[in-house]
Amino acid sequence: MPSADTATPFHPAALAQALANATTTGHAIDAAAWPASLESADIIAVHRERAQRWGDAAQAPQYWKSGGPSRSQPLGHAPLPPQGVHGDGADLRATPFFLRGIEAEIALRLGASVDAEQATALDEAGATRLIDAMAVSIEIVDARWQQQLQAPAALKAADLLCHGALLLGEWQPYRPVDGAVQPCTVQIGTQPAQVFENRYGLQDPAWLLLQWLRYATAHFGPLRAGTVVTTGSWCGLLQAAPGDAVRVQFDGIGALRVQL
Repeated sequence: MPSADTATPFHPAALAQALANATTTGHAIDAAAWPASLESADIIAVHRERAQRWGDAAQAPQYWKSGGPSRSQPLGHAPLPPQGVHGDGADLRATPFFLRGIEAEIALRLGASVDAEQATALDEAGATRLIDAMAVSIEIVDARWQQQLQAPAALKAADLLCHGALLLGEWQPYRPVDGAVQPCTVQIGTQPAQVFENRYGLQDPAWLLLQWLRYATAHFGPLRAGTVVTTGSWCGLLQAAPGDAVRVQFDGIGALRVQL
């Protein structure tokens, strides 16, 4: 295994395999054994290796996460394994999570395919016109590192931006969503329900589409109709415990529940 104290070349396939093994076995790996700094190209290479291992070798992944804290800060993008995507009411008690972070999000779905040339020519309005549906979503935030969320930022990015699982609610026809007025309610276990208002930093979930489409098509190839992207948390990062049921509701869009 590479050591942070030697000049051993970094091999994206080795890190991809280590992360995949940790996901499967439930045994976290030590961030100190890997380079603390990685180039963007290295992180993309790890994501591509991960996608090949979960079955997306011949086509771009169907599931993605994208987002950031505000429009003035860089967005992060990562493909997601289809094996970790679940519907409303899923029971994930047998899933070996290291963390159980909760992010309430809105997912968007492409109604048409798009390639890199088309994505480059799009403007924001054109990117939004590609969306045919939206749904409430929950991302379970997780980290395969022994240091968990204190691991170096590059290693957390390589770890699919700390992705554990994705829950998707019922698809609804797409409509614009104004983060300033759209409330989001989250209840975790026996904790009181929390209502989040005007906390979504990107203001409109569709705002990130243009950047995500250009990134995904440039590095992973054409995206299919039906490709799904989540668009960042409306509640920050909340913490659940084993045995908690989590329920998220966006008024006028839908509700979603998962058992941890």
